[in-house]
Amino acid sequence: MTVFCGIDWAESHHDVALVDNTGQLLAKRRITDDAAGYRLLLDLLAEYGDTVEEPIPVAIETGRGLLVAALNTGTRPIYAINPLAAARYRDRHSVSRKKSDPGDALVLANILRTDRHAHRQLPADTDLARAITVLARAQQDAVWARQQLVNQVRSLLREFFPAALDAFLGKQHGLARPEARAVLTSAPTPARAARLTPAQLRAALKRAGRTRGIDAEADRLRTIFRADYAHQPQAVEDAMGYQLLALIRQLDAACLAAEELATAVEEHFRRHPDAEILLSFPGLGVQLAARVLAEIGDDRSRFADARALKAYAGSAPITRASGKKRYVGRRFIKNDRLITAGFLWAFSSLRASSGADAHYRRRREHGDWHAQAQRHLFNRMIGQLYHCLQTGQLLDEQHAFTSSTAELVVAA
Repeated sequence: MTVFCGIDWAESHHDVALVDNTGQLLAKRRITDDAAGYRLLLDLLAEYGDTVEEPIPVAIETGRGLLVAALNTGTRPIYAINPLAAARYRDRHSVSRKKSDPGDALVLANILRTDRHAHRQLPADTDLARAITVLARAQQDAVWARQQLVNQVRSLLREFFPAALDAFLGKQHGLARPEARAVLTSAPTPARAARLTPAQLRAALKRAGRTRGIDAEADRLRTIFRADYAHQPQAVEDAMGYQLLALIRQLDAACLAAEELATAVEEHFRRHPDAEILLSFPGLGVQLAARVLAEIGDDRSRFADARALKAYAGSAPITRASGKKRYVGRRFIKNDRLITAGFLWAFSSLRASSGADAHYRRRREHGDWHAQAQRHLFNRMIGQLYHCLQTGQLLDEQHAFTSSTAELVVAA
């Protein structure tokens, strides 16, 4: 007897349903979200024939968490069903639009029973690849959080401290620079900044880690801070200074987190066997390559071919046709993190690779906008990456960018 399991996931408990190949409900159970609940689930599966040689497939609406880790042992196939797809299947079983957690678990089990072939099970990535995924995503989130705080600081400075913008925005990394944060911590208001002595400015720059050009930079900052600017009333200015200090403390923490996570990403990524292949591609540094690896994993059977990987990345176009109407455009359902890394990859490859730059320029001459040409370049390079990973060879740029202009137009 073939058995299928569906689990409706929740925060504090989970509903489990087991059905046979005829759709007959064999068992249903509610388990808690703790070790005791996971053991109860595994015992329930074993009671209905779950073995190492023939594990019972499981459908669940999430692909991560301790419950999935407990189930992901041995060769058990786990299918992460999109909640939107599960909602569509629910309408097949009831037109009254009723919903319950046990009912959803039954729907998930029946999805495997009827359409298991149409869904993809969780990839069998190595533990190192999953660790890189955790770290790369966390580092990317930290970078986004840092930029959000920089935007808040910039918006606040525009309201009461424009001298700080003139002093630091023209520099690389702008307000996220250690010197900018150190100086603004010492003098969070225009009045206090104007009173800073050269010695105090030099001390702030040294605390930020600057070792060269300290005197010249201190003189430059002192000149800017003492220039003529409009001011808020003193009480308002002081209040905004407190607000700025609070934002700077948050920005310090965000910058530190991003730097520490970047170090951890590099340490783990360089230990991975695919690192050398990824770094052989123009435009891919350690952090960006780690983000790409984090999203595609290292399970070679995850994607049937390069077209499947391109569709997952969102770089391949999608066709919508009905009757006489036909539309070819970009994908909206995709891995957002991977396509974001792809645009950065394509942009940085323009200087690192003459072949990539020539491909991009041909696409622009063909009529593509900047984003379209970048997406097309990313589509080409991620297909090359799929081939290199499958064959275990480094990128040969001379062989990778040899297509003629006519071939590129047809490929579009």
